Amino acid sequence: MGKTLQAVGVVVALVFGAGAAHADDMRQKAARHFVTANVKPWIGDQLIVDAIEAQNVQTAKLKQVEIDQDDIGWLNRTDKALIDSRMNNPLSTMLRSKKAALGDAVLEIFVFDNKGLNVGETDMTEDYVQGDEAKYWKTYGIGPDAVFVDKVGPDGGRPNICQVSLTIKDPSTGKAIGAMTVGIDTDKLKLK
Repeated sequence: MGKTLQAVGVVVALVFGAGAAHADDMRQKAARHFVTANVKPWIGDQLIVDAIEAQNVQTAKLKQVEIDQDDIGWLNRTDKALIDSRMNNPLSTMLRSKKAALGDAVLEIFVFDNKGLNVGETDMTEDYVQGDEAKYWKTYGIGPDAVFVDKVGPDGGRPNICQVSLTIKDPSTGKAIGAMTVGIDTDKLKLK
């Protein structure tokens, strides 16, 4: 009897796990569709391109130790000048406007340069450097048309958050110059 109950428990766990995986897959597809339909049409906006290209020039000669120091100042919230320069610039203002227009499914939008350093954002990100994360390597690191849909997981008390990241390219050259990440509350989307 004990082994039978144990076997039933394993089967239930496998079925539940498969159901959860299917639900996450549906959430990822819905998030990707939402971003492709509602965000991708404006990621080549000249304000976005100009802001990234300007920062790419500005940060071109930064050494890793300087990037690490900036990230520590960001993580500890002590580098007020850096934080202010990324939170209160024309790109961030534009992104906040876009976020508001997209509705409550969008939790955050942030743009980063060719080193993975934040350029502008709607909401304060945990860290300044995205260059050590999949959202950077699976977009900018791959090329101009890359889209990366991360795993669904909890964030900020919400259980089903999914980040979708897209490479941003210079429209005149087609060359990748940075990327954008959009955080989506998939519970606010229609799952198909």
